[in-house]
Amino acid sequence: MIHVNSISKQYGTKILYKNASFQINAGEKIGLVGPNGNGKTTVFRIIMGEEGFDGGSISKSDRLVVGYFSQDIEDMRGRTVLEEVKTAIPSLSKLQTEMQKLEAQLSEPLSDDEMSSVLERYGEVQAQFEQMGGYDVETRAAEVLTGLGIPPEDHNRDTSTFSGGWKMRIALSKILVLNPEVLLMDEPTNHLDLESILWLEEWLKNYKGAILMTSHDREFMNRLVNKIVEVAHQTITTYTGNYDFYEKEKKIRMVQLEAAARRQEEMLAKEEEFIARFAARASHAAQVQSRVKKIEKIDRIEVIKEEDSIGFVWPTIPRGGDEVVKFENLGKVWGEQKLVFKGASALVKRHDRVAVVGVNGAGKSTLLKIISGLAAPTEGLCQLGPSIQLGYFSQNSMDLLNPEMTVMEEVHSAVPTQSIGYVRNLLGCMKFSGDQVDKKIKILSGGEKSRVVLATILAKPLNLLILDEPTNHLDIGTRMVLLQAIKDFDGTVMIVSHDRHFLREITTKVFELDKNRLVVTDGSLDYYLEKRRKLLSQNLQ
Repeated sequence: MIHVNSISKQYGTKILYKNASFQINAGEKIGLVGPNGNGKTTVFRIIMGEEGFDGGSISKSDRLVVGYFSQDIEDMRGRTVLEEVKTAIPSLSKLQTEMQKLEAQLSEPLSDDEMSSVLERYGEVQAQFEQMGGYDVETRAAEVLTGLGIPPEDHNRDTSTFSGGWKMRIALSKILVLNPEVLLMDEPTNHLDLESILWLEEWLKNYKGAILMTSHDREFMNRLVNKIVEVAHQTITTYTGNYDFYEKEKKIRMVQLEAAARRQEEMLAKEEEFIARFAARASHAAQVQSRVKKIEKIDRIEVIKEEDSIGFVWPTIPRGGDEVVKFENLGKVWGEQKLVFKGASALVKRHDRVAVVGVNGAGKSTLLKIISGLAAPTEGLCQLGPSIQLGYFSQNSMDLLNPEMTVMEEVHSAVPTQSIGYVRNLLGCMKFSGDQVDKKIKILSGGEKSRVVLATILAKPLNLLILDEPTNHLDIGTRMVLLQAIKDFDGTVMIVSHDRHFLREITTKVFELDKNRLVVTDGSLDYYLEKRRKLLSQNLQ
């Protein structure tokens, strides 16, 4: 379907890939992985013809329908959500307009020949319209929008009234309704809640076309893809299997490569020793020259080591009380009418790992803000236990960073009593190494700023972490560092995250906000999901 043949691409002196090749075959579901900044999004843009390349070729049929979901969404205004999604298939609108014109003609007096001609054309246009799903496009659009968390009552709202995150969902809906032969998807799970991710996962499982996608959601990738294409070290490498297979296979290949490199080094050392020993002897001149030529022709095996992850070491934290957070009959109303939740009662104990879940807008962030003292409840009581030192992370925390400070200065200012070596080690854990610690905050990406904020929180001696979407913008490697840090944390954690692998590894209790109520489930994420699945099944019977 799509063949990427020996492409090369560089920006100035930065080489993304040299003579790199891979292909997308019919029905394949492929994960595109690699460190941030190595050119994954550029691969999408090259395939779509939005960006050129320096060498090689892209082979695909001109008739191939390719849908591309990117993080750069176009301006949306002047249409309802439903109308906007239906524009994903522009030819349908043209066909519908032509059908209406033909219908108007048929209602007028026509000669037999004219009537025959108009009926013939109407039949052709109607057949095309039906073949392209024109008669059920509105139903499909409504189904996709609802699945991605936009309820029917909002389908006729103007798109301009939605925030950027919700516009992302509308853009994603357009690509799914298009139902192309190939789907290119750059981080489709960003801005989606857990329920929407589960719906999208099921939709993509049933999708018959080919997929090439990036995602920092390890479980989402594992459940969908059957091939991994890695962009790293100026090349593109293909692995057959899901993300877990890729990780294992990559380690095996590295061991094999290192062994081959050692054997080559030993062989070259022997050849060079022979050349050095007999270079001055006329009797061995032919042999020496032969071996010199042999060495010159050998392609040296290059072993590029992956950057080692630095283990995070927590500062000594104070021992808090066994009852960390307690709230009774907690309620919150924004403004005069917007009820968020009411009657919420729960107890968070020492060492609990609480996953706070629910659809977007259910009140997860509001609950965490009330616990953190950043918002006042409308009713009820919320208390922290004795000696509780709280650290709070949210996406808005990035706005509190000083844009003129460097990464090192910002983190060191949060823990001025710690040494420069400690701060450097901490930043190394958060994937800031070398000169990166001297970059100013104002030039950092959203993901980099997120890592700086996390570093300032992890550096402090806290015994309660309240984390609102800490995994957003983090690549899989950094998520794993944060995950291990939380596993090693000798305190209590309350967290909102849509990364199931992350939550599955740590959760001991689930707080679900649903229909303005809080439901508490003691147990793992898997236990909660299974309990929820059974409840949904019973409700459908």
